[in-house]
Amino acid sequence: MIHVVGGGIAGLAAAYRLQQRGLEATVLEASDDLGGLAATYSTAGDDIERFYHHLSKSEETIVELAEELGLGDRVEWLVGKNAYYVDGVVHPLDTLPQIAAYPHLSLYDTFRLGLLTLEIDVRGGRPRFDTYDELEAFEDVPIKEFLLEHTTRGVYEHFFEPLLDAKFGDRKEDVSAAWLLGRIKFRGERDLRRGEILGYFEGGFAVLIDALVDAVGRDHIETGARAVDLSTADGAVESITIETESGQETRPTDGVVVATMPNVLESLTGYACEVDFQGAVCAVVTMDEPLTETYWLNIAHDAPFGALIEHTNFVPPSRYGGDHLLYIASYVQHEDEAVWQMDDAELEAAWLDHVGEMFPEFDRSAVEMFRVARNPRAAPVYERGYLDLVVPYDLSEAVADGVCYAGMASRAQYPERSLNGGVVAGFECADLLAGRD
Repeated sequence: MIHVVGGGIAGLAAAYRLQQRGLEATVLEASDDLGGLAATYSTAGDDIERFYHHLSKSEETIVELAEELGLGDRVEWLVGKNAYYVDGVVHPLDTLPQIAAYPHLSLYDTFRLGLLTLEIDVRGGRPRFDTYDELEAFEDVPIKEFLLEHTTRGVYEHFFEPLLDAKFGDRKEDVSAAWLLGRIKFRGERDLRRGEILGYFEGGFAVLIDALVDAVGRDHIETGARAVDLSTADGAVESITIETESGQETRPTDGVVVATMPNVLESLTGYACEVDFQGAVCAVVTMDEPLTETYWLNIAHDAPFGALIEHTNFVPPSRYGGDHLLYIASYVQHEDEAVWQMDDAELEAAWLDHVGEMFPEFDRSAVEMFRVARNPRAAPVYERGYLDLVVPYDLSEAVADGVCYAGMASRAQYPERSLNGGVVAGFECADLLAGRD
């Protein structure tokens, strides 16, 4: 029996793959909910993720998994409209005319930004198309230094710097250029006549989680079961201790996939991971009317949140009983930040007050519900030298034979964390255990 610690998408994918490879697997989830960061709220229609999610065209493994589970026709590729809020104005940035008309970049700035997004290096006056192929070459390059060299000061100060402030706060100087280049590669296919092409499941990501649960088998999934210890003998994992409402129980095991955050890995095995994580606070606001016409609105001023993501400008509101759903999201670098310290009522007042300042026509009476999710480790901080800090899938040498890691600090979550990365990590660990002699 293989035990999988964690019932998020990585853990469920690992258990599914193990069973496909002919091995028995049991998923142990400490909470009462499955899905991890893809857990959902109910609405007047389809469920909605507590933290915003979509797919990029580069996320192939999760789409292949969906097809394998009979959900291929449930993956929809939709237009996600992007805009930038600067000085009280929403600037759409989807089509070529909109990008060219953006007033805060010169024509040359726009030209250099466009070439970077196309991964074309024109330094020295000669176009090169392979400069950015190897992300590792930029692992130790500060992101500001990179942008000033590869674009212009205007591109850095008037386009990227506000985004970096919102994403990484006072950690932005630590972030590597490899992360930015990876994000450019990772993002969706762009139709310059309409906007960015992004994926979503008809019915939400809950349909994928439910299909995985059904494929693994509910009798092979235990919720409210916290793994608290691993024991080894002769260099191999021997048993796992689980804590439930009934008390502690130690079970023999043939292998363990730890598909959780690295702090859990350390508590179980002593393996210390030095990756720093940032927290996230994310509200889903249910309204009876739309706020904007944009899906993803970046914000270039000192707002108490980082972005406004109007989900029902991406997926039709008819899927949610006609309600309009807006994510208000903020990353948190330190637990003493005000946004992390506020309770839900304080957060609602502060955030909706600021939305009203940004959009004077916003009607607070249109808000029907304000639900808040918090996670202290929502994403890694992709600092310089990050690849030296990732946790390997195979921990046979560092911990014991039969122990693998598929959590957020794995190689699959570089240079950007994603649900696709969770599936990849889960599959990698399952294949390692299934391939043992």
